[in-house]
Amino acid sequence: MGVCSLPLCYQPSILAINRLQDRHPARSTASLCNRMPKPVSVRSGQVEFLKVNAGRVEWRDAYQWLLGLTWPQFAAFVATVYVLLNLIFAALFMIGRNSIAGLRPGSFLDSFFFSVQTLATVGYGHWYPQTLYGHIVTTIEIMSGVFLLAVMTGLIFVRFSRPIARILFSKSAVIGPLNGRPTLMVRIGNMRHHSLVETEFRIMLHRDEPLVEGGDFRYFYNLKLQFDRLALFPAALTLRHVIDEQSPLFGATPETLESARAILVVSVVGIDPVILASVQTQQDYLWRDIQFGQRFVEMYTPSGDGQLTVDYGRIHETEPRPL
Repeated sequence: MGVCSLPLCYQPSILAINRLQDRHPARSTASLCNRMPKPVSVRSGQVEFLKVNAGRVEWRDAYQWLLGLTWPQFAAFVATVYVLLNLIFAALFMIGRNSIAGLRPGSFLDSFFFSVQTLATVGYGHWYPQTLYGHIVTTIEIMSGVFLLAVMTGLIFVRFSRPIARILFSKSAVIGPLNGRPTLMVRIGNMRHHSLVETEFRIMLHRDEPLVEGGDFRYFYNLKLQFDRLALFPAALTLRHVIDEQSPLFGATPETLESARAILVVSVVGIDPVILASVQTQQDYLWRDIQFGQRFVEMYTPSGDGQLTVDYGRIHETEPRPL
């Protein structure tokens, strides 16, 4: 069990929107946003944070932003940059009249498609620069095309080669009896067709607790699991934390978890033996996602010859088990 230190807690400069609106209605997010023209929204699981007065965004952050885009968003970004560059250079070719041989006079469409050919360093021969201005603009565009191709190729490679843990988490965490004792349980499943190795599991409890001086503070606890490491993680399993007198969840009820704004964060870290890289993923459960008096149903069935059938369709299913 551990208590957070000051730097690890949610400080006033990083406020959860729902906490801000519920606890300090007079101090709305609008008043905080006035301190900084562009507050930054950061989502962590199901909780959203609004960062204000956090300083300027560094240009190197663009790399992280590009990697964080979904594939459709990334494709739209690349297409937008590509079209804008060609429009800019097409306008430059229009400014330099007769700088490109073979273009119809005043045809922006011809200038645009000549820019497309130049940016890709592909020339068909019937359009070519014939003035110093045309040569200078095409040189700049060719250099821009080579740079754009290198950057986009690198970004696409990183996006494809980035290791991802395909872990399926149960939709809810449950608290029910197990071996005669109340136990917090979360079920997870490995969706890859091979085992993860040296896999580590962790469950953290976040909740508000009152201070002697008044008000409350955010505390963080590492929940002790019956096992937190496996040499091989082939299929599915249930993480278990026994709720005894030493547990931070001892005596917890749905009402106390709600009033404390409790959150459970489950993380899985392992090594993918195919690509020999570490993979990590996590899932959070709000107080409303924790079901009392429930237990997960059995999803393993012996099928003979040493085989076990694992029904992933039952990974979310629970059954009543009164505490």
